[in-house]
Amino acid sequence: LSLVGSEMCIRDRFGTPISSLMGWLEMLKIHYNNPDKVLDISEEITNDVEKLNKITYRFSKIGSTPEIKSKVVYNEVKKVTEYFERRLPQSGKSVELTISGDDKVCAELNSELFGWVIENLVKNALDAIDHKEGKININVIGNRKTVDIEISDNGKGIEMKRRKDVFRPGYSTKRRGWGLGLSLSKRIIEGYHNGKIY
Repeated sequence: LSLVGSEMCIRDRFGTPISSLMGWLEMLKIHYNNPDKVLDISEEITNDVEKLNKITYRFSKIGSTPEIKSKVVYNEVKKVTEYFERRLPQSGKSVELTISGDDKVCAELNSELFGWVIENLVKNALDAIDHKEGKININVIGNRKTVDIEISDNGKGIEMKRRKDVFRPGYSTKRRGWGLGLSLSKRIIEGYHNGKIY
């Protein structure tokens, strides 16, 4: 994923916070008589409701002209990883999610749409990890004219012959997927951020 520095599946997206909300509701039933636990759970429910609001907002931005501002890329990526880190224990996998690289470099971007792309890529990496000890690293690299973001994982990967298809709308390797995540990511990076994704 490469952003120009100085110019710079619906079910899948809704699935994470909705699944999480269903889990929190079950936790509320178990801990209804423990006020401290209920307060903690209610905070997590609030976070997931905010997440659903964000998703709705993001869909409203597709097709419109989003506001682009100079942002520290590392910080924008960190917002996404912090969201996933709070939810990784619920996935049943032990996944180490790390960020490395340049924590000062800026790019012209729209926080909401850019965050959506990083979420899509992290979600795909999580889905590709088919064992219990997973690793995902996001490396931010500042260059003279671009900011490169490399996302790597120790999952099963994609067959070479299938790589050209991953950005095609409707293509998915998952049994339950609409194949929209990467095609939307490509549109966001190329259409709104003058960048490239591969």
